[in-house]
Amino acid sequence: MEVINLEERFSAIFDRYEKAHSLSGEDIAALLRAEGEQLQALFQKADEVRERYLGKEVHLRAIIEFSNNCIKNCLYCGLRRDNRKLTRYRMPADEIFSAAVKASREGFKTIVLQAGEDPHYKPEVIADLVRRIKACSDVAVTLSLGDLTKDAYQKMRLAGADRYLLKFETSEPFLFGRLRPGTNLTGRLKQLSLLKELGYQVGSGNIIGLPGQSLDSVTEDILLLRKLGVEMAGIGPFIPHLQTPLRNSLPGDLYLNLKALAVTRLLLPLTHLPATTAIAAVHASGRRLALKSGANVVMPDLTPLPYRSYYDIYPGRTRTQSGNSYLRWKEELEQMGRSIAGGYGYGAIHASPDWQF
Repeated sequence: MEVINLEERFSAIFDRYEKAHSLSGEDIAALLRAEGEQLQALFQKADEVRERYLGKEVHLRAIIEFSNNCIKNCLYCGLRRDNRKLTRYRMPADEIFSAAVKASREGFKTIVLQAGEDPHYKPEVIADLVRRIKACSDVAVTLSLGDLTKDAYQKMRLAGADRYLLKFETSEPFLFGRLRPGTNLTGRLKQLSLLKELGYQVGSGNIIGLPGQSLDSVTEDILLLRKLGVEMAGIGPFIPHLQTPLRNSLPGDLYLNLKALAVTRLLLPLTHLPATTAIAAVHASGRRLALKSGANVVMPDLTPLPYRSYYDIYPGRTRTQSGNSYLRWKEELEQMGRSIAGGYGYGAIHASPDWQF
């Protein structure tokens, strides 16, 4: 009898979704508990919604991680300031530029410049890099450099930066403050609001399986993504790093991550959702599973060697980095019946009108 009721409940949720194109907090929590046939139905529904709104195309976005120095001391991140066992590096500006141009010549239509929060690189340096890349390459440029000042964001935006990725990690204020010492959730949300105000397409996201995180918290994370109406939402599993205070914690669950991804696709049908490197680190077929659960973006790491192995946010990244070329992904996607998108992947913004923080 319980099974029948469960099936009826899920059927009713999907029926309401098709009529209203929305989900309540209770609906989300129920979907996050899906198992068995209901789980497969959720993944299938998310895949259908992805194809209905975004087609079969997958956007490839080349990441260049140009510095692993960071002034922050987040409890979950291997780049944290107090990790004394990490070999630190900073790529010179010309080397960053060369890596970006090489990626664009392979065929990538978006270049993501990412680093720890490293004040060594002045806003003028990043702005000049963006300007040079855009001048000689037909690409969009995404930045992921953490919390900066309004003036810094504005200089880089005026230089031609298209997007900014700034994850909120968790929507639970206490958990956010505990895991990110010296910061608070309100401040992070204000930064996201500022980026929107300056004309960036905004990306954010959350971590699944953080120590102290509840299923209700994951539900709130998804609702916050909906409220923000982000252009891209990165949802990845927590992976404990030996050189952090959370070294003995359990990793995030693969299937809860896939469920969160699928539910987010239902709520945000036009938002770009990556099959993250982190999900590939916890399961050999993680990216394929994510692409079948609503994802439509892959972000291969094009950081030059030997730097690539030093960007040690979490264990397992290095085994996901082989075969990151454009042609390799073209072949793999074709095997899945998917194709590489030819455009820049500018997403539709559908934020709630009252999301200013």
